[in-house]
Amino acid sequence: MRQKIEFTSGNHTLSGLLETPESDIKFYALFAHCFTCGKDVAAASRISRALMEKGIAVLRFDFTGLGNSDGDFANTNFSSNIQDLIAAADFLRDEYEAPKLLIGHSLGGAAVLGVAQKVPESVAVVTIGSPSDAAHVAHNFSAHIDDIKEKGEAEVSLAGRRFKIQKQFLDDINNYGNSHISKLKKALLVMHSPIDSIVKITEAEKIYQAAMHPKSFVSLDDADHLLSDKSDAEYAANVIAAWASRYAPSDESSYQSTVAKGHVLVEEKDHKFAQHVSTSSHYWLADEPVNVGGKNSGPDPYDHVLAGLGACTAMTLRMYAERKNLPVEHIKVELTHTRNYKDDCDNCEQQNGMEAIVRNISFTGDLDKQQKARFLEIADKCPVHKTLHSNVVVISKLIE
Repeated sequence: MRQKIEFTSGNHTLSGLLETPESDIKFYALFAHCFTCGKDVAAASRISRALMEKGIAVLRFDFTGLGNSDGDFANTNFSSNIQDLIAAADFLRDEYEAPKLLIGHSLGGAAVLGVAQKVPESVAVVTIGSPSDAAHVAHNFSAHIDDIKEKGEAEVSLAGRRFKIQKQFLDDINNYGNSHISKLKKALLVMHSPIDSIVKITEAEKIYQAAMHPKSFVSLDDADHLLSDKSDAEYAANVIAAWASRYAPSDESSYQSTVAKGHVLVEEKDHKFAQHVSTSSHYWLADEPVNVGGKNSGPDPYDHVLAGLGACTAMTLRMYAERKNLPVEHIKVELTHTRNYKDDCDNCEQQNGMEAIVRNISFTGDLDKQQKARFLEIADKCPVHKTLHSNVVVISKLIE
């Protein structure tokens, strides 16, 4: 779900976008965009969207003077970026939940490193193609620095757009070093491309060397500075989600159960629809869709039934194909049912059950007509199929 939000930083109203998953939110993250970019730059939007799909809520916003936020960019500096990030974290804390994860792209990475200690709830920081200090950004307009110093300001072209840079901006970025990185006391993930032509990978080395453990480095091979290739942004998001889960565990990762082999344990998670589902070696969630009151944090009960039948069908057909040396390369089973669980539950005393399950089986392979007919017959012999067609008795016992 995408929600436009506004919050105040100093005397300015900043525009942001909060993206939250339909399922349970594992934790909140705050994203800082690159120098002169905005919240809608491809890297920020793609990474935020991919993290949302992993159950992480992400707030990204336009810094003062950029995008839809108030203010004049010429009057901003690195210090105002820090102030904007603090205001964004305060907004999340007051309205939702303080961010546990801080992510910064390019100069935004230097900004989240600088603000991390001012957001006590944050436990992990990610930099993507980031310089080790704010002063590095001056190379983007190095040809104009003398004019800026002499005249107090100059208009420069950055990424095809014109911006006014004032001397106060230069003075401000020169006040920031990277000594604070060693005092971070947060888990740090440094992500950088070895072919980044805007911020050289040597900057990533400086960040990594300055930081104390726990720290990690991931190379974004073949990616450009802006992660303009969608696959690069999605890869970065997948790595971030997996890495951050170690330092900002969700409720699911803290849930533990002991289940005997051959048993399935189902236990309430939110005392509504969400359920913990465990076997002796696996764990997942069951839930209902949002439109019927659930949080869509896992498959619904009928999805589980269909998944069991579909998996058993494909496994049975694969064993048959191997035993008969049939040239079957790939098997796919798609299933639908004619009723939904909520309707059945509302009328469960009628015990009508499911009216029908449609099982569409497709495969890749050169079989003749007779082999295809036999293949379809074998599908009906899978154990779960037999169970669904037998007179199964469910014995319910109340355990005190």
